[in-house]
Amino acid sequence: MKEYFEVYLQNQERIEEFIEESLNKFGEVKKHETDKFRTLFKIFPSLELVYIVNKDTKKQSSPNFYRFKEDIKEQNISREYLISKLHFKEACKIAFSSPYISSATKHNCITVSIKEGEDIIFFDFRIETLLERLDLIELNKPFHTLTKTFYLIAGYSMFFLALFIVCYSIYDFAHSFLVKGIFDLDAIFKPVIALTLGIAIFDLAKTILEQEVYFKSYSKNSKVETKIITKFLIAIIIALSIEALMVVFKIALTDYDKMINALYLITGISLILIALSIFIFLTKKKN
Repeated sequence: MKEYFEVYLQNQERIEEFIEESLNKFGEVKKHETDKFRTLFKIFPSLELVYIVNKDTKKQSSPNFYRFKEDIKEQNISREYLISKLHFKEACKIAFSSPYISSATKHNCITVSIKEGEDIIFFDFRIETLLERLDLIELNKPFHTLTKTFYLIAGYSMFFLALFIVCYSIYDFAHSFLVKGIFDLDAIFKPVIALTLGIAIFDLAKTILEQEVYFKSYSKNSKVETKIITKFLIAIIIALSIEALMVVFKIALTDYDKMINALYLITGISLILIALSIFIFLTKKKN
């Protein structure tokens, strides 16, 4: 999904120029409020929302105008936080926002703001539709929806799995110590391993949802991806290291002849650690 934001950022200047020229052809945009901006919605398939804010009061003076409906609940609400973020181009009455997820439509969009007299008119354009309109992508909507739904289900499933692992490890430790009266290495180390894996799964789920569903990051950032891979592998290495330590203790106490198995496990962990170190070095060198 984030590929759409890459395409947008690569063609940002062209897209902004297209929107600016198209809106300028309408002359005074506010006059279209009388027909609830239906003309603009017909011209721009990517346009999802229009509303007007008074520059002096910094309050929304109009309802939210959607393509097929109108919402008056947002009227008279302060939009000072929006106005403070506007950066109009020099000698121009138009401003463009960075990509974000609209709280009103729940879609990935950009906001275009136009100053007209005492008002600022805000237009929310859906990014996917905008890119498709300019032939920058070929959007298969059913597949796009299916993919996003799959990531959503998978991400939250991993969240619940991580939560279950954490809760079960705490329950198992409490049950062993308080009910069974067992307080040995297994009772201590196993919950720690489970908690470490729970954290790794949680981080992976959070990354999937942020990058593929909610788009917390709006541009391709290899540093983010490297950080996630590093965190995940470190969690796995820690879990394996604890397991190896427990194996060493067990073998040392009960069957010293099998110490070679512990050596194999430690060697494997060392190889993973070396591979991770090389990966981090090459990534930093590339950046």
